[in-house]
Amino acid sequence: MARYADRLLADGERVALRGRQHVLATIIEGRVAWAIFVASLVLVILTLQLKAGGIRDLFGWLGLALLVIGLTWLTQIYVSWYAQDYVITNRRVMKVEGVLKKRSADSSLEKINDAVLEQSVLGRMLGYGDLDILTANEQSVDRYRMLSEAQTFKKTMLDEKHKLEQESFQIPAPPLRAPAQMPEMVPATPMPAPAPATPAAPAEPAPREMSSDEITKALGDLADLRDRGAITPEEYEAKKADLLERL
Repeated sequence: MARYADRLLADGERVALRGRQHVLATIIEGRVAWAIFVASLVLVILTLQLKAGGIRDLFGWLGLALLVIGLTWLTQIYVSWYAQDYVITNRRVMKVEGVLKKRSADSSLEKINDAVLEQSVLGRMLGYGDLDILTANEQSVDRYRMLSEAQTFKKTMLDEKHKLEQESFQIPAPPLRAPAQMPEMVPATPMPAPAPATPAAPAEPAPREMSSDEITKALGDLADLRDRGAITPEEYEAKKADLLERL
């Protein structure tokens, strides 16, 4: 059965990694529910030790009520934990939460500058950590608390960002041309050998003409790389002039 996040994917978008909070987060966040559940078990055990009477009935009903409350609360916590979907695709990082009422937030990979990962000693032993995603303005876009397999999540995110930047910087190369068919050679009267001359330098192939749409897309990609500091303004102007010559 497809998850909610799968229905939010665009055409050509693929999932690289899925994650959620570590299961220990359900115990920490649900500590009150766990306390109620344990208290209900203690009351039930005490009820069984008492003699029949009003106090036993009171403890029995109180223990049963706490047991129902604790189990209902814990069920809600674990269902919410299972509904979490932290997804890395080849275009963005997406965070989906909620059971009936869904909340989805995403960050574009090309806008991410870095990610700050913090792990305690226990987090390193159990494989979880806190991950903050940073953008160009150095403000946290989203926070992932007690993220399971946090190191793998961060590495996969940065790998997909690097692949996206490489794809956006590539400019279509001119198509390869098949060599012209040589005509049949006809025997001719031998001519005297010419004097040796300096070999001419091979002519550079003329750049392929590009459509207006291709030129516009390539210029937009170059401008984005210049704004993020991936290329210098001089490199941008040189590439821009080269692209305009192909019109």
